[in-house]
Amino acid sequence: MRKAVVLCVLALNRSAWAQAASPVLPTDATLTKLIADSLTARPEVAQAKAVAHANQERVSQVGALPDPMLQIGIQNDGFRSIEIGRMDTSFLSVMASQTFPWPGKLQLREDAAKLGASQTLKAVARLQLSTEADVRREYLDLVLVRDRLVLLDQLEVIWRRSRDVAQSRYATGAQSDVLRAQLELNRIEQRRFALQAREQSRAQALNRLSVHPLADAIDTSATHVRDLAVLAPLERVFSSQHALARSPELAAARLGTTRANNALSLAEKSYYPDLTVSAGIMYRGQLPAMWLATVAGPLPIFAGAKQNRAVAENEAWLGAAKNEVSALEQLLLLRSEERRVAFSSLRKEVALYQQALLVQSAATSESTLAQYAVGKLPFASVLEANAGYIADQEAYLETVAAAHRLLIAEVEVSLAASPMPLEAANSSAMTTTGNGQSEASPSSM
Repeated sequence: MRKAVVLCVLALNRSAWAQAASPVLPTDATLTKLIADSLTARPEVAQAKAVAHANQERVSQVGALPDPMLQIGIQNDGFRSIEIGRMDTSFLSVMASQTFPWPGKLQLREDAAKLGASQTLKAVARLQLSTEADVRREYLDLVLVRDRLVLLDQLEVIWRRSRDVAQSRYATGAQSDVLRAQLELNRIEQRRFALQAREQSRAQALNRLSVHPLADAIDTSATHVRDLAVLAPLERVFSSQHALARSPELAAARLGTTRANNALSLAEKSYYPDLTVSAGIMYRGQLPAMWLATVAGPLPIFAGAKQNRAVAENEAWLGAAKNEVSALEQLLLLRSEERRVAFSSLRKEVALYQQALLVQSAATSESTLAQYAVGKLPFASVLEANAGYIADQEAYLETVAAAHRLLIAEVEVSLAASPMPLEAANSSAMTTTGNGQSEASPSSM
């Protein structure tokens, strides 16, 4: 009966897992292949599967009877000669014994081993979810850094135009403006070196995850961060109930509760002895043979220090397992809701960038440069406008990327806290230069 209950629990877990299939996130052919290669060839996944297989192989071992004992011996009167056949107490003996655990103990042990094997399968599921999420995050970062390189090229064009305007005004005393524009162009080149190094690092990380040669080229031309800015249809990904149904940690903890309950039942049966049945025959030569049959078992006379404490111990473990399930449920609900709230905020930010900030920032940059060309504004205004324009462009890309990182974490059913929108998207906003003007942070580019 107990075995049927355990199998029913496992079947329900598998059914719930199947019903809560992973939501579909944006992808392309390159990303799909990278994920498939990583899940197939990543050593960590193969290691987790091998551990799960090893635990499954333990089930039949735990459920088997102890090995029988075969004993062959001789008993002889005196040391001078073999007295078998002449003395009544001299004989050759062959004895066999078998220990039989108290009814129910073997089944409980086998059920516990099955539950342990199922827990390791949840560890495989966790690694598979995290592997896909790692590949998606690295791919997103690679696309983002390449888009930032494109943005850097746009910034270079803006500063070349600004330098050309400053040069056209050189005769009116704008030599310092020309020098400052050239300085910004050199800083752009400096940032490009850092971005190119980051691009190479992200590509190498992706190749390692997919078990490809580190130097393999990765084509991301089919995807750009701006293409991922349509976020409204993806808000359905966030579901606290799906998180509860799909979490490998919670599934493993629930199995752990059942396993702890089995361990408690086994401890309660420890008061009942395992019985050892023995039988043997004694050969006495010309004298009639003798036989022997015994039943033996331990007496639980130290139950106060052993069996009672074992029951108390397993009651405590069962309580701990139940509390672990409750804690994980609470944490999963919190993390899913945190991500949903953060994603909703980022959606609003993306809409604000699209509808106002990017348009206004571009117009401000163009207008400021035009007014500087006719001498209505100082070059410092051009510096500020250009820095603001490019910072808004970069922050827009990072906001979209931050929203997709939340989606990836939700599908991963991550227990880690996600950064709030201000931390995720606006960390690259603007910094102040030595002369009091603002410019895009080099680290954000």
